Amino acid sequence: MQALDNVVVLDLTHHIVGPYATKLMADFGADVIKVEKPGGDIARQLGPFQGNEPNPEKSGLFFYLNCNKRSAVLDLRTAAGREALACLARRADIVVENFAPGTLERLGVGYDFFKTAKPVLPLVSISNFGQTGPYRDYKATELVMYGFAGEMYSMGLTEREPVKMAGTAALLESGAATSVAIMGALFASKRHGIGQHVDVAISETHFGGVDRRHATAIAYQFSGRKTVRVASAAGGLPQGIYPCADGYVDFTNAGLYPERVDDMLDHPDWNQDPRFQDPIQRLDPFVVEEWNAYFLGWMLERTKRDVWAEARRAKLLCGPLFTVEDMFTDDHFRGRGFWTSIDHPDLGRVEMPGRPLLMGKGGWALRRPAPRLGQHTEEVLREAGVADAVIAGVLGKEVAR
Repeated sequence: MQALDNVVVLDLTHHIVGPYATKLMADFGADVIKVEKPGGDIARQLGPFQGNEPNPEKSGLFFYLNCNKRSAVLDLRTAAGREALACLARRADIVVENFAPGTLERLGVGYDFFKTAKPVLPLVSISNFGQTGPYRDYKATELVMYGFAGEMYSMGLTEREPVKMAGTAALLESGAATSVAIMGALFASKRHGIGQHVDVAISETHFGGVDRRHATAIAYQFSGRKTVRVASAAGGLPQGIYPCADGYVDFTNAGLYPERVDDMLDHPDWNQDPRFQDPIQRLDPFVVEEWNAYFLGWMLERTKRDVWAEARRAKLLCGPLFTVEDMFTDDHFRGRGFWTSIDHPDLGRVEMPGRPLLMGKGGWALRRPAPRLGQHTEEVLREAGVADAVIAGVLGKEVAR
């Protein structure tokens, strides 16, 4: 038994945010029926691909986001596609979609369609800037979204342009936030019999994010103060990202504890030197230069794990910046059983990140690999009681009775 056993999620999402949100539901036991358009989720066209050869069944991104789901292909522009969707909706506990605002209404399958099929059925709609408002129809990428509502202004080197987080991290974060909205709507439906249309704006998930965004946005709103990018080596004590012998290490707020920094560096004389203890004198350019010369030399003689160990011993907040290979081979992650594997008919044996958390019971499980396009279309339609004629219309062929 898993926490979300007997929960059926009708998943009309594509790309990253929606599929990650519904992936979390699937991983904890929900039966997630992924409804794909003819041609499939756009994520099937995005890499990395096994062997660097594009193939809709070999996308690493799609694979990770869609394990534990079943795929059904429906063309919602057709009467058969819409009738099949109505049958699936009557069996579902919640529907999640991330088409551009107004798209489902134009197809004739908006919120009223689902409400008619099942009055207590919630619909969660995910979009860039929400279903209403002046930005409703604006296009966006992760870069645009992170610049619009994220902490991008304060990220990067002082003398260079601001930067965003690597890869698609911001969109995965939005997916995690959306899963909370899905669970809230599901709880309201199950406990109180409430069917509702939940509007999730990706921009809002960033405005309300915990990574400094709400604080910096509020500070600018009320005082006009902008959080600036601070040079890592400007303060005479470690704050930020620094190179070491085999990569990079990130220090946070080490300047608050100069005596601990001196302990880490095994340089006790600095504990008695006012130039390095007084916060004003530490900003003197000559003092900064002298300190950085010693500190950077110390860093470059040590690996990131060595630096990390010394920082922990001295009780400083510090962490190595692991590469994917570092994490894949890390003894801690291996010892905790974080990595898991499963067989896929096109990819073979795939090793991938596993559980995000441990539960006393009913927790995470990898039950099936990501589906091939339309792999379960007939299966899920028959489970939903769809008529043979409609199934034939969906599949474009005669079906056995």
